[in-house]
Amino acid sequence: MSTGRQPAECWLTDMDGVLVHEGAALPGAAEFLARLVERRRRFLVLTNNSIFTPRDLAARLARAGLEVPEESIWTSALATADFLSTQLPGGSAYVIGEAGLTTAMHEAGYTLTDVDPDYVVLGETRTYSFEAITRAVRLVGGGARFIATNPDVTGPSAEGPLPATGAVAAMITKATGAEPYFVGKPNPMMFRSAMNRIEAHSESTVMIGDRMDTDVVAGIEAGLDTILVLTGSTRAAEVSRFPFRPGRVLDSIADVVDLV
Repeated sequence: MSTGRQPAECWLTDMDGVLVHEGAALPGAAEFLARLVERRRRFLVLTNNSIFTPRDLAARLARAGLEVPEESIWTSALATADFLSTQLPGGSAYVIGEAGLTTAMHEAGYTLTDVDPDYVVLGETRTYSFEAITRAVRLVGGGARFIATNPDVTGPSAEGPLPATGAVAAMITKATGAEPYFVGKPNPMMFRSAMNRIEAHSESTVMIGDRMDTDVVAGIEAGLDTILVLTGSTRAAEVSRFPFRPGRVLDSIADVVDLV
């Protein structure tokens, strides 16, 4: 990869826009994953989405023809639970989110409660409840610390964009004056916790993403070599507008196979 680096031993790759698009595998994704296994490289597939558990995501990838074991998937929900378990082991939280987040919090040893919690933790949900948001506002106003899984303001759907975690967090912030701490990308914390999970070192780890403003900037801030693929959000013409550069810009994950 770039000069002065060891050969890549570990790989972090974003999921949507890199390996899959709208439920279908992108060309080269299966070959890339097979090469990682063949070369015995440690790797994780990352997603900022906190709705699904790793088991759910492994099943979704399998339907697209991609074999990824659930222990090789790292979500913003897992990163959030990991962060909170280091900050305040065995704490309590009022959680707005789906199984991906509630399961991760339980497994991290957290008690989920709506009475005097240490934290309010916000993730994506398919049905935001005004009642739950009101409860969050009152708890944050009463002193609970405010955490959100990721700052994405919208998420994709077949019908068009949906409001996501960042948009609902803004509503709670407006009502309380409290800004959340966002754990997921572009916070490099997401990559640091992923690297801890597979005992990776920044000098020999590569991050592959499709967004300059989340994947690449967080990868750079975590000290990783970065590859931008052009099958997702960021277009080739947009790369030069950013004040930072990826290590490489490649057309797709198919062009990464020979680098493993």
